[in-house]
Amino acid sequence: MLLAHSEHMEHAAGASWAMLWSPGLILLMVLLAAIYVLATGSWRHRFDESAQVPFMQKFYFMSGLLVVYAAVGSPISFYGHHYMFSMHMLQQSLLYLVAPPLILLGIPGWMLRPLFRHPAADRFMKLWSSPLIGIFTFNIVFSFYHIPKIMNTLMANEGLLYAYNTIFLLSAFQMWFPIFSPLPEYSRMSGLWKMAYIFINGILLTPACALIIFADDVLYNMYKHVPADMVPFPPLDDQQLGGVIMKIVQEFVYGIALAYSFFRWYRLERNEEEEDLLDEPRSQAIPSSGKLNQA
Repeated sequence: MLLAHSEHMEHAAGASWAMLWSPGLILLMVLLAAIYVLATGSWRHRFDESAQVPFMQKFYFMSGLLVVYAAVGSPISFYGHHYMFSMHMLQQSLLYLVAPPLILLGIPGWMLRPLFRHPAADRFMKLWSSPLIGIFTFNIVFSFYHIPKIMNTLMANEGLLYAYNTIFLLSAFQMWFPIFSPLPEYSRMSGLWKMAYIFINGILLTPACALIIFADDVLYNMYKHVPADMVPFPPLDDQQLGGVIMKIVQEFVYGIALAYSFFRWYRLERNEEEEDLLDEPRSQAIPSSGKLNQA
């Protein structure tokens, strides 16, 4: 306990501006934003089948970068790792539930398509974008991470934590890809199946959140002995708040994803009905003209 207390005090005393705000990550985000602006602007004609990118699509991508920075580069990351489990869960909610859909919505398909022209890359993408693989990979990675023994090991080893978080982020993109895919050729689900996919995702995420919310003791070593003067409430309350934050953000984001999928499906159905109505008079006019010719 004394060791944990001294470790927390050491982190608090040594929290520099660079540790809290990650200037290196700021530069990386600015670089990615600049490349995106050039690729959708003056470099656009270098891509086959490129098209003008709407303002809202650019807004989604830039918002996704800001969310990534907020999760990984702001004080949310520092305090979430050293002091408050609730901040850690907020970080995860932003990084794995909010950022991937925004970035996927913001990337035009013509920008990604050249990456998968090779047959091997195409086969890999077809496997990677499988909804069944995506839904189970993400939820297994998410659930395993929150098993106390696994998370305690990861939080004590920075290299392992970085590697696991990389896998976690890739699995989050994999899970969201069938819903917000910028490449229609790899999105094989109908609108109704997409809604079922989101609903099942919500069910699979619930047990890990429930384990955290209803636990009778603090599950994770990093947060057990945080000095009371460094946090606004006791560790167990903080842990329960973390589970609630994850569940609320999950419900909110999945609700938006459900609405997005429903209205897209509805618009497609309406467009097909309107096309059928337009085709009917044409099909009726063909026989009548044939009769006139025979006459």
